Amino acid sequence: MNLVPEVIGRGIARNALLAQKASPQMLFVAGVAGMVGGTVLACRSTLKAHEVLTEMRTKREIVRTVHAAEDNDYDDSDRSKDMTLLYFQTGVKFVRLYAPAVILGGLAIAALTSSHKILTTRNAGLTAAYAALDKGFKEYRARVIERYGEERDREFRYGIEKVEITDPETKKKRTIRQLGPNEPSVYARFFDESSGQWNKNPDYNRMLINSQQNWANDLLRSRGHVFLNEVYDMLGLERSAAGAVVGWILSDDGSTDNHISFDIFNGSEPARDFVNGYEGSILLDFNVDGVIYDKLGSVPKEKLTWRRPK
Repeated sequence: MNLVPEVIGRGIARNALLAQKASPQMLFVAGVAGMVGGTVLACRSTLKAHEVLTEMRTKREIVRTVHAAEDNDYDDSDRSKDMTLLYFQTGVKFVRLYAPAVILGGLAIAALTSSHKILTTRNAGLTAAYAALDKGFKEYRARVIERYGEERDREFRYGIEKVEITDPETKKKRTIRQLGPNEPSVYARFFDESSGQWNKNPDYNRMLINSQQNWANDLLRSRGHVFLNEVYDMLGLERSAAGAVVGWILSDDGSTDNHISFDIFNGSEPARDFVNGYEGSILLDFNVDGVIYDKLGSVPKEKLTWRRPK
């Protein structure tokens, strides 16, 4: 016999899952609020601390006055005991005075630390999952290229379709290849009017692309790694979430290309038109090495090598 109906049980479980999902944000807000509250309590305690100090100083002067008098039997031993008791009582009052602020501040630090730990663990898991997906995609592409060749791989990847058009002047029909309706690639970007670096002059755009590619390779050679978002910035393109963790990294074991390519010399018709100055826009694809966020610092700097792309 179920004491709790299934609908209520599912609702409780769902709310618990949502709370767990939002726990980093909740802990962060609680931590910030705790730090602010602890600071306010500490300020209030500081205002009250003056009264405690004033009372302690008054009692200390009384002890000194009594000890200095000649017509009593209040000796050094009694004075030492009373002073010790006075300092102890004052210390207890200070502990009680500042204890709420210290406890609240400690809880706030614990909440902020827990929030950071949860986010770090989640980011590590997402990075590992993304790396596994990227590896699987590259292995799949390698099998496609091995069986069908690079040209067919490009058609599958970008959704290139063969379309028959009629020349309005000559009325002759010819077949061209164009991109399909789907997104061309996870990392690919069109360098066109949407870019802040684009120019109406095709020759200017070609020189810009070449110079930015050389600049990116120089950065890779000097620093050892380049993120995809950094390349997007060089070209005036919008950043992406994937670009924050994927990019290029130098390696000495041949596991990476050790160079950055924008893929403008791929032999396709649009690429040829861009290189020859007939077209001012082009679809750029980037030969990223995959997720490099978790690989930074894993390769000794003295072993890094670099080769200029062909």
